[in-house]
Amino acid sequence: MEGKTIMDPAKQVEEALDKMDIKYQIVHHGVAHTTEEADHFIEGIEGVRTKTMFLTNKKKTECYLLVMDDSKRLDFHQFEDLTGAKRPKMGHNDLLFEKLGLEPGIVSIFGLLNNKDHDVKVYFDKAILSEKRMSFHPNINTSTIFVDSDDVLQFVKNLGYDYQILELEE
Repeated sequence: MEGKTIMDPAKQVEEALDKMDIKYQIVHHGVAHTTEEADHFIEGIEGVRTKTMFLTNKKKTECYLLVMDDSKRLDFHQFEDLTGAKRPKMGHNDLLFEKLGLEPGIVSIFGLLNNKDHDVKVYFDKAILSEKRMSFHPNINTSTIFVDSDDVLQFVKNLGYDYQILELEE
């Protein structure tokens, strides 16, 4: 693709937030392959550590993005009961890249910027919304971005997505 430059994923996220007039704090750091590594880089900064899961139904006809507290484990049967998703499972890496332009380990709400078909359903665990700020990788694992929880919801709305709030049990 001659003449076309590929934008730094974190810069794409920052520009989208700036355009939406959403305040954020970004911390650039070394590569974080695990949440433990990422947590080490952002120690002491206020904001709940999130886990964003890319899920699909058994037939791969629907895709879901679920944001929850990183310390929580997902009960797939409960997710199925709450959403009506048929036999949900983790989305395959190829589908993740096709739908959100992301690699495993850097999935975040900001992947919606790359969802050209606008066909990913968005869910938040109710418990995480009581937190003042959330942290995510901004589509790259060499930065962590902190955004007020209300602004994360506004970001999703600004992109034209609806979202649902689920009460996931511990």
